[in-house]
Amino acid sequence: METGHLTDSSATELALAQIGIEPGDVDGNVERATAAVARAASSGADLVVLPELFNVGYFAFDQYEHYAEPIRGQTFDRLRDAAVDHDVAVLAGTIVEDLAATEAVPTPAEEGLANTAALFGSDGTLELVYRKHHLFGYESAESELLVAGKRVETAEICGFTVGVTTCYDLRFPELYRELVDAGAELLLIPSAWPYPRVEHWETLARARAIENQCYVAAVNGSGSFEDAELIGRSTVYDPWGVRLASSGDDPALVSTTVDPAVVESVRSAFPALEDRRS
Repeated sequence: METGHLTDSSATELALAQIGIEPGDVDGNVERATAAVARAASSGADLVVLPELFNVGYFAFDQYEHYAEPIRGQTFDRLRDAAVDHDVAVLAGTIVEDLAATEAVPTPAEEGLANTAALFGSDGTLELVYRKHHLFGYESAESELLVAGKRVETAEICGFTVGVTTCYDLRFPELYRELVDAGAELLLIPSAWPYPRVEHWETLARARAIENQCYVAAVNGSGSFEDAELIGRSTVYDPWGVRLASSGDDPALVSTTVDPAVVESVRSAFPALEDRRS
């Protein structure tokens, strides 16, 4: 694990839980996720972020339907309980959501399956739901099996206005402009990014931080599937695009300190966002 630190009374301790994801071991994957939340909280984390499809595994396409759950299903319930038990906010991102079975707000407008993240406050409150907008089609069944999300929202948590996107969304910068226009200062990006596109992972996440002058925290999983291997390399970038903390490809907790005052300072010192033209 590598760490980076800032110092300010308004700062937040952020932890990216790069857990090992085992194909076919949903119970074990969820147990590893809750254990990572506990470890991060015991180390002082205020906010813990989990990878994309951390329970079933992104590349386990033939298991999506079997393990799909509503928002108030077993996986999110366990992560909500972990948030409360350890007094820490948790982005449980993501699971395969059964839209037809979900009775939470915001209520989905259609049936099918979605790639869904849920942000819980330390008191267990559901602060934000994000359904992945851009579904991957290249050598992937995601775009055939899932329904794309439509809502772009932010939440106020841990002193930040937080926005959430997922993995392949990184390639579509207009989505991040929407979030910045909504006030986002910290972007959380649960992912399942595979080899060999290491340079894309690093460049795109850093670019989103630089162009939007905000923190970007991109958390990946660790593990191998039949046709893919995750690259790990979970990383936090500051609003200048400086890497604050990162990992290799093995399971790790990536921890650093983030501060909304830094976002305000960067945007004030170099007000590039004010020069945008539509």
